[in-house]
Amino acid sequence: MLRDYFIALETHPKDAPLALHDVIEQLAFNEQGLIPVITQDAQSKTVLMFAWMNKESLLATIETQRVTYWSRSREQLWVKGETSGHVQSLVSMAFDCDGDVVLCQVEQQGAACHTGRRSCFYLQVDSEQRKIWVTGDPVPV
Repeated sequence: MLRDYFIALETHPKDAPLALHDVIEQLAFNEQGLIPVITQDAQSKTVLMFAWMNKESLLATIETQRVTYWSRSREQLWVKGETSGHVQSLVSMAFDCDGDVVLCQVEQQGAACHTGRRSCFYLQVDSEQRKIWVTGDPVPV
């Protein structure tokens, strides 16, 4: 996918900031108005989860510094930790080079996964043995 706006940013001077609103308006939200989000622990760099945001949840995350997603199953905003207490405090946010993925680095309190594990990515592929290993224990409550 070629995105002229983001291609032009490849040579944009590092010392000339861009208006946040302008960049958000150029992000590649899909047909449902959603953009994928990768959430990573800011300290360990462990990928904690993958979810979706719409423009409203993206702006809420920036405003509140509490990561807010769009729940496709409930069709509503979802503030991470609102019911579980496993809050994600935003440390930094970045957009990829095509403007079609958001990276949120967070300070995670408790588990990121609904299974109680620190990360949603606990099913490890063993290509040689053609098996899947379940890794990671649930976070103590």
